[in-house]
Amino acid sequence: MATASEGLTAAVFLARRNLARNRLRSTLAILGIIIGVFAIATLGILGSVIQLTAADALGGLGDQVIVSPNADAGIERLTDRDVTTISRAVGDDASVIPVVTGGALVERGDARTFAALYAVERPGELFTSAAGELPERHRRGAIVGSDVAAELGVDVGRTITIEGREYRVIAVLAESDGFNLLRPDGAVLIPRTAFADESYTQVIVRAESGGEAATAADAVRSSLNAREERVTVLELSQIVERVDQFFGLLNAFLIAIGAVSLVVAGVSILNVMLMSVSERRGEIGVLRAVGVQQGDVLRTILVEAGLLGVVGGVVGAAVSAVVALGIYLVVPEVTLPVVANLRTGGYLLFAVLFGVVISLASGLYPAWQAANERPVQALRVK
Repeated sequence: MATASEGLTAAVFLARRNLARNRLRSTLAILGIIIGVFAIATLGILGSVIQLTAADALGGLGDQVIVSPNADAGIERLTDRDVTTISRAVGDDASVIPVVTGGALVERGDARTFAALYAVERPGELFTSAAGELPERHRRGAIVGSDVAAELGVDVGRTITIEGREYRVIAVLAESDGFNLLRPDGAVLIPRTAFADESYTQVIVRAESGGEAATAADAVRSSLNAREERVTVLELSQIVERVDQFFGLLNAFLIAIGAVSLVVAGVSILNVMLMSVSERRGEIGVLRAVGVQQGDVLRTILVEAGLLGVVGGVVGAAVSAVVALGIYLVVPEVTLPVVANLRTGGYLLFAVLFGVVISLASGLYPAWQAANERPVQALRVK
């Protein structure tokens, strides 16, 4: 074990000396590895950031099912009976939230804006408030979205007018920080009785997980569509999965592009090693003539290539980590957990290892050529 350790130490010392002989050539080879490793790590991290940011924006949509009337079958609205059937179908495994939707001009004094109107009996199951408290059951007053509140300059306790009817604002919704089908920022929530038609536009079924949401969706289909296709059931988990698959493919494509640049850098290392072996042909012949084994020559050349890969890989990964931190600091939508996670560390480690492997592979042929050349031929003057 000690002999092997000493041999490796000697190989590292010789490799460093040989690379230092032509600093410019070695530096250019390392620069190629730096660029390749940086490309793989940065593109991988960038794809991961896009994927995870999209997942955060979609939020908890994966646990929701949207039940809408089937217009093709002549069903325009959902009734209380339909809602009861949906509640019985899903049981206690999910929450059933019927929604009435519309739109109208909302006014306060001279200020006015067009807003979506929603009636949600239990608004706390879908939204959070920035000011005021959301009632357990919405029976009176208006709940205003953040954009509408800003445009009209209203706050809790003020009044707004919708189609000639005055409502007191009981709460202002928090600004939505993700994707939401109901778009609450530009909406006003009013009681169901304020709508001329109190039948429902859609029903949101919210489960604890995507699997339970899929089970609930099947139960709704079997209950309401047993005789005719009364409703359409949209499982948002399927959309989330497809979006995730798309970004996964995009990420793999980006990494493949970075890998190409690293392979090109490997060709430059191959050239450096071939030139280095050619220039030291006489020296290698002397070493072989005095008894240095083929394995020692092979190890020395491979260590040279490995050193180029390690130095270039570590520097490239460090630069990529700085870029990732810059993305977090510059782009407000990107959060720290999206950038600093195990996946990011995995990309950095993968890029470094891939760079070292490419370097060793590029040095393999020159090392084999040097180790297997006969001492007499190596010493021959050309």
